[in-house]
Amino acid sequence: MKNRGVVMMVLAVSGLMMWGMVLSTFGQARTEGTPKEAAALAIARAVVGTGVENSEPAGAAETFPASTEKVYCFIEATNIPKDTEVTFVWSQGGKELSTFNLPLKMGSRWRTFAYKNLNGMKGDWKVEIKDAEGKLLKDITFKVE
Repeated sequence: MKNRGVVMMVLAVSGLMMWGMVLSTFGQARTEGTPKEAAALAIARAVVGTGVENSEPAGAAETFPASTEKVYCFIEATNIPKDTEVTFVWSQGGKELSTFNLPLKMGSRWRTFAYKNLNGMKGDWKVEIKDAEGKLLKDITFKVE
């Protein structure tokens, strides 16, 4: 009788230990399967064009005629962990001309845009998109001829 009790106790403890390992493994797999929570803010798309229509860039190009009045820089941000803002830094010929801050709302995706009046200024242009801490997220170049 005494041996039977010991055997039952050993089986019960072994079963609990096995169940604990199964639950532990399940919990780890579940945690590792949620990369979105760990993903950082990113710019999925950055496009320069002559406008924005229906929340999408229009007139996208790499070169614009000098007669173009405005150029729009459209971005699609993803994996936004909290409400924040991005900065558009507009440069022409290596000289910073203007900066513009725009909000991004927390979520999986947010689209926004900024524009620059070109005033007939020909040459090589660049728009840098930076996060709230000033880290470069993306840049895009274009030319005005």
